[in-house]
Amino acid sequence: MDPRLLLAVVFSLILTETESKRGGLKRGTRAQVLGFDWKNCGDPDDPAVLKTLSVAPDPISIPGLLTAAASGATSVELCAPLSLNVTLEKEVAGFWVKIPCLDDLGSCHYVNVCDLLDQLIPPGQDCPEPLHSYGLPCRCPIKAGSYSLPQSDFDLPEVELPYWLTNGHYRAQGVLGKDGKELGCLKVALSLHSV
Repeated sequence: MDPRLLLAVVFSLILTETESKRGGLKRGTRAQVLGFDWKNCGDPDDPAVLKTLSVAPDPISIPGLLTAAASGATSVELCAPLSLNVTLEKEVAGFWVKIPCLDDLGSCHYVNVCDLLDQLIPPGQDCPEPLHSYGLPCRCPIKAGSYSLPQSDFDLPEVELPYWLTNGHYRAQGVLGKDGKELGCLKVALSLHSV
């Protein structure tokens, strides 16, 4: 599994857990994610690349079951501090509008994703399934090498989305970096609809 994807998945879990504890996200909302698409957006020589990613079904129901498989590689060890710059945009009247960083969600700069991973999964604790079963890392450092997540099922819980994350078309870009150098870049596009 590509370390950026792993960081993105775990980082999303961190944000969900953090917001749930703060009361920003509440259980009870049903939503669908449609038209999920992704691509690498970095330089061809970036050390971290996502090679494959498949998710099903389309639409993805929240709550519901998500089936995913992924592969990727990093030619360098990913260790603290790892920065992550996220740009989140929503399509409004045919134009893409940047969503500001609100309560650590949106277009935000995260100084050290490794610290966030440690908060979610404390050092010494096993990685959650199915990462643990496949020997995939869930915290820093992530050694250089190739990673693969075979087709696996994930249960997506019910959550109430923040008030500003409403129905519509979204695109996000995440740039992973260290010491001012880009390690990788990933773009994701999707549509979100409450049901």
